[in-house]
Amino acid sequence: MGTAAMDKGNSVDRPAASHAAWESPAGAEGGEEEQKAGRAAGAGEAGERPGHDPYGTPPYGQPGPWAPAPPVQRPNPTPPAGTHLPPPAAPPQAAPAVTPPAGTALPPEPPRRYDPWLANGAAAPAPAPADRGGPRGLRLVAAAALLALLAGVVGGVVGVYLERHGAFSEVRLSQTTGEETPPAEGTIAGIAQAVLPGVVTLHVTSGSGGATGTGFVLDDRGHILTNAHVVRPAGDGGSIQAIFAGGIAAPAEVVGYDSGYDLAVVKVSGVSGLSPLELGDSDHVHVGDPVVAIGAPFDLEGTVTSGIISATERPITAGGQEADGSDISYVNALQTDAPINPGNSGGPLVDQNGRVIGVNSSIRTAESAGLSTGEAGSVGLGFAIPINQAKEVAEQLINTGHATHPVIGVTLDTGYLGEGARVAGSPGRPGVVPGGPADEAGLREGDLITAVDGERVRTGDELIVKIRSHRPGDELTLTVERGDQELSVPVTLGEATGD
Repeated sequence: MGTAAMDKGNSVDRPAASHAAWESPAGAEGGEEEQKAGRAAGAGEAGERPGHDPYGTPPYGQPGPWAPAPPVQRPNPTPPAGTHLPPPAAPPQAAPAVTPPAGTALPPEPPRRYDPWLANGAAAPAPAPADRGGPRGLRLVAAAALLALLAGVVGGVVGVYLERHGAFSEVRLSQTTGEETPPAEGTIAGIAQAVLPGVVTLHVTSGSGGATGTGFVLDDRGHILTNAHVVRPAGDGGSIQAIFAGGIAAPAEVVGYDSGYDLAVVKVSGVSGLSPLELGDSDHVHVGDPVVAIGAPFDLEGTVTSGIISATERPITAGGQEADGSDISYVNALQTDAPINPGNSGGPLVDQNGRVIGVNSSIRTAESAGLSTGEAGSVGLGFAIPINQAKEVAEQLINTGHATHPVIGVTLDTGYLGEGARVAGSPGRPGVVPGGPADEAGLREGDLITAVDGERVRTGDELIVKIRSHRPGDELTLTVERGDQELSVPVTLGEATGD
C-alpha cells in the first residue's frame, strides 16, 4: 500500500517529492547530508504550497493493512511574524495548602477517569454522585413499605378465614333450603300424610312359621280389616301383633274371617287415638282413576306406591294351597298397576281423596303365569277387593263372627274345557241341589250357563265370581244352553254361610 493512499485516508496531501524522500532506498544508504537536503527541499516545497501543515507528523513506518495509522496531532497554529500578542493572563492564586499534622489519615482520592485528549497529567473529573436522599425518594420508599404491609395483613386475614371455614380441609356444597309447608290435598304426599296414621302392620306367628301383612283401622273401637290369608296361620295356636304408624304395638285377636272373600277382621284393645280411614264407593270407580296403595311389602312398613285403576270387575281366584280348596277366594276385583308386593296384603287402596276403594289382596307374577324369571315381585298386575263388598262382609264378621255369601245351588264341572260353566254332579253331590234356587228356577244337570245378566261367562270360576259379587236375595238372569235351545232363566240368589 502506498503512502499517498494511506495519507489520503487521513486527509493529508503529500507531494511526490515527499514520497520520494520517504520511500527512496537512498534514505537508508545515503549520507546525512543527502537526507538533510531532501528534508529542506521538501520543506521548501511545503512552504510554497498554501495550507500546507509544516508540522504534520510523518508516518512511523509503513503500516500494513492490519493496523491503522495513528491520528495526527495538530498543535495550535503560530501567528505570523510581527503580530502583536496580548500579555498572558496571570494564573489564579491558589490558596496555600495546609499541611495536616503528622499521622493524620487523609481521605482517599476520588477516582479519576483518563481522557487521552486532555493535557498530560490532567484527569477527567469524576461524575457527581446521584442525589438519592431527596423528598421524592423518601415518599416512594414509604409508599412501597405501606403497600407491602397492607398486602401482608390482607393475605393473613383471608388465609385465617379460609382455614377456619374448612377451605383447605373440607368440601362444602351449596344447598337450597326448602320451606316446611304441608302437602297439598289430592297429591300423593297429601294422601299419604292423611292415610298413613290409619294403616297397621300385622305380624302373625304360629308353630309352623310366621307371616307379615297389612290392615287398616275401621273404627275407634279397634277393629282392623285385613285379608283372611294373612291371619289364617294364627288359627294354629299362633298370635298376632299390630304395629301402628306411631310405633305403638299391641296384641290383636281374630274376630272372624271368610276365605271365600279373603277377608278378616281383627281387634286390638287398650289403644287410644286411633285413626279410622274413610270408606269410598267402589261402584263409582273408573278405569284410569289415580290410586295409592299403602302397606308393608317385605316387612317395609309404611310403604307408599301409586298407579291407576287398570280394570274393574276383573274375575280372579286366589289361594288353593289347601287340599280341599277351602282357602280359594273368588273376587270380582279392581285391577291396578300400583306396585303391590308380598306384605301389602290387606292394606288399603285409596283414591285421590284418600278414601278406601279396595283391599289389596293378590298379584299376578311372572312365575304364576308360567314364566320362570326368578322374580316374585310386582309386575304391575295387582288386584283389590272392592270396598263395597268388603264393607258388607266386615259388618257381618263384626256382628256375627261369620259372613254369608250368595249361591244358586248347583255343582259345576271343573274339568270342562269349553266356554261357559257346565252343570254336572260328582260322586256324593248332585248337579242341582234339590230345593235350591237353581232347582226352583228349572235348571237341569248338563245345562251350560254362558252369561249372567248379559255378561259372558267363560269358565266356572267366572260364574262363581259374578254370583259372589251380589248379595243373597238378588235376582239374576242366566243365559243357558240346553241342547239346541238357548234359554233365559231368572234366579233368586240364596244364602250360604262361609267359614
